[in-house]
Amino acid sequence: MSKANDPEFEMRFYESVLKRDSSYTEVVELLGGLYTKHGRIADGLRMDRRLVRLLPQNATAHYNLACSLALLKRKSAALRSLRHAVELGYTDLDWMQQDPDLDGLKRHPDFSALVKELKPQS
Repeated sequence: MSKANDPEFEMRFYESVLKRDSSYTEVVELLGGLYTKHGRIADGLRMDRRLVRLLPQNATAHYNLACSLALLKRKSAALRSLRHAVELGYTDLDWMQQDPDLDGLKRHPDFSALVKELKPQS
């Protein structure tokens, strides 16, 4: 496997970048996604929390935090974070309804209420 296709190499690379600049938001976001994609959900959550601290008004950061929390079966916290993402302007209803990271929330009444809020009124 080449280094370009080696997730461990990629993660180590981004970790070394963060050691030099712990507030490099793009790297925090990339590393969080890599961790989650490769089953390191708790590490992904740590990066998502860091990103929310760095970018408290970023709706996508809160959405990603909700995804990590949902994957760890922390439904109440995930729903709070998802609601906050919507309050900050997250509007991608189609993705939210099909995102497999949120599967554990989709039968919850609070999730249904958020979907209803985001659906265009006809």
